[in-house]
Amino acid sequence: MSKLILVANWKNYPNSLPEAKALLKELSKKKALFSKTTLFIAPPAPYMELVANSFAKLASQDLFPTEKGAHTGTVSVEMLKSFGTKVAILGHSERRALGESSRDVAVKVKTALKAGITPLVCVGELVKDAEGEHFEFLREEIKASLTGVSKKDVEKIMLAYEPVWAIGKSAKDVINPGELSQTTLFMRKVLSDLFGRSAAEKVSILYGGSVEPKNVSDLMTGGVRGMLVGHASLNAKSFVGIVEAIFENK
Repeated sequence: MSKLILVANWKNYPNSLPEAKALLKELSKKKALFSKTTLFIAPPAPYMELVANSFAKLASQDLFPTEKGAHTGTVSVEMLKSFGTKVAILGHSERRALGESSRDVAVKVKTALKAGITPLVCVGELVKDAEGEHFEFLREEIKASLTGVSKKDVEKIMLAYEPVWAIGKSAKDVINPGELSQTTLFMRKVLSDLFGRSAAEKVSILYGGSVEPKNVSDLMTGGVRGMLVGHASLNAKSFVGIVEAIFENK
């Protein structure tokens, strides 16, 4: 993907179908602006058809790792594919907080790859660490989450760096561009050690952690190829503002 990648994670919002329709309608007014990006929207399951029929590409917020069977409360890979799902967010910090392990994520990654869905694998430390110990945490989380992935298949994967300590913070309290650049370089080094430099360079790294119009331009200088946007993607003005801020100096 050569364009800037934007993934909007709607989480468990909006609260109603009319609100979801209204949000998409407002965003569609800026379709020309969003066309400069590769835009994915990951809605709750009830809104998947709505997003699938919109100007954006469809992403899922998770993926159930078993292709077939009676599993109450889950959404099968076949269902995701039938809606045209292109990307699956895997290992999001909120899923990990519920008990999902990197081993669980690795199984989901392989399921997504087999189904032809791009895994967007989320990694990130829980607390801000001035001593640099979080790098070892990141190394192990990346290695464990990509267990069993081949050199050929890793090129089909995206990584999202979401430092958990930054989520929900104001723009001034999140990671600075220098720290982000250092982290993305480290992540590529880990990928290079695991899969080789050529494959590592083909993996798109996104940033997610309180992305707002006021800080996105600085964050884009941190060596990332796009953004995983949470709460700001649920407000049309804020989400459009993020894209405008990225392109205003280009």
